Amino acid sequence: MKKIWMPAALAAVVLATSGCMSHNVSQPNAPIAGTVTADLKANIDVGGEITGQSSSDILFGVLKISGDSEFADGVSYGGPAPAFSLPDPVSATKAAAAYKAVKSSGADLIVAPRYAVSVEDYFIFKKVNVTVTGNKGTIKNIR
Repeated sequence: MKKIWMPAALAAVVLATSGCMSHNVSQPNAPIAGTVTADLKANIDVGGEITGQSSSDILFGVLKISGDSEFADGVSYGGPAPAFSLPDPVSATKAAAAYKAVKSSGADLIVAPRYAVSVEDYFIFKKVNVTVTGNKGTIKNIR
């Protein structure tokens, strides 16, 4: 009886673990494209020159180990980032400099910002210094 029981148990285990099936049905779809338009116009007063400065220390080219923690939104350059891209600490330092310029001057935005970026690269360690200059922009009204 033991001789029949062992092969039957082995056959049951093999059948239970080897019967996998994957089924995938692909349905082509059209991309959803939506546009939002707003016919708004802002009246902006342009004032004198404003400036802001920020610096950060970066380890291995991607890990920010010191620097500011407050940033301005919308300070980015280039197209969309690839899906698996590393964070860009230089852009974060630019956003921090823009935030300081706007906050210290009481502006709503920077008109024609110009960024001066200085990078001291020591292979493992980088020191990034950014100075932004532009004109003070104050929004009077939006219609």
